[in-house]
Amino acid sequence: MIPPAPGVSSVELTDAEFAIFQKLIYEWAGIHMPDTKKALISSRLMKRLRHYGLKSFSEYLRIVRSEEHHGERQMMINLLTTNETYFFREERHFDWLRERAAAHDRSQPFRVWSAACSSGQEVYSIAMTLAEVFGETGWQVIGTDISEQMLAQALSATYPLEMAEEIPQHLLKKYCLKGIGSEQGKFCITPMLLQNIRLQRLNLLEHRPGSFGHFDVIFLRNVMIYFDRETRKKVAETLAQSLKPGGFLVIGHAESLHGISEHLKAVKPTIYAPQ
Repeated sequence: MIPPAPGVSSVELTDAEFAIFQKLIYEWAGIHMPDTKKALISSRLMKRLRHYGLKSFSEYLRIVRSEEHHGERQMMINLLTTNETYFFREERHFDWLRERAAAHDRSQPFRVWSAACSSGQEVYSIAMTLAEVFGETGWQVIGTDISEQMLAQALSATYPLEMAEEIPQHLLKKYCLKGIGSEQGKFCITPMLLQNIRLQRLNLLEHRPGSFGHFDVIFLRNVMIYFDRETRKKVAETLAQSLKPGGFLVIGHAESLHGISEHLKAVKPTIYAPQ
């Protein structure tokens, strides 16, 4: 084990080292890092150089690629994955979800997969929407993400009070609890919602369709923009096979699958169905 060491001064990331990091994050997470992201990679990984007391990014590359330090690979993925999210982001999607859920045949549970759930806000926004339609039972939400750090936040189901402003007041009062004691200044999600939610780590590039069932709706929003065309196609095919007949895939408003998948067709902007 390499011991931590404080006080490593700033180290330059060479073009050759940057090219290797680009290759690794693509191989391991399917994320395309353009040349404009060199400064981002340098700043986010500098803390790991300081942790180990390293004098170059090449030394860190030897660590991150070694079997002995396999956990460092996940640490690098955590640091380089973009995780911006908030409650009820792109609100029209939740209006649409509410309509789909209301029309659902209740002989079977309504299942939704948040396939890049980040720190959990999307999962809990979906859960509140479904609870308003179905009540305490008859629905399930699965949340997955490649980042263990983000999943830990999602699993805590606890957020700063300022984020409460993102949640409609009637839902906030019904499905969130104000923190007390050590949780003062925060709010948490009610146990009723949590009992219908499952969270786990998943790399979408390694997912086998149907490995945790099929879904009425899959959310994968604002993620495809980080993939190249080949990776988008691979992920889209996997998600298409993970939908129930009559299911839907929801992507972000800045994204499109036009010409990417022959198994998915747009039924309205950002919403796709198997064909």
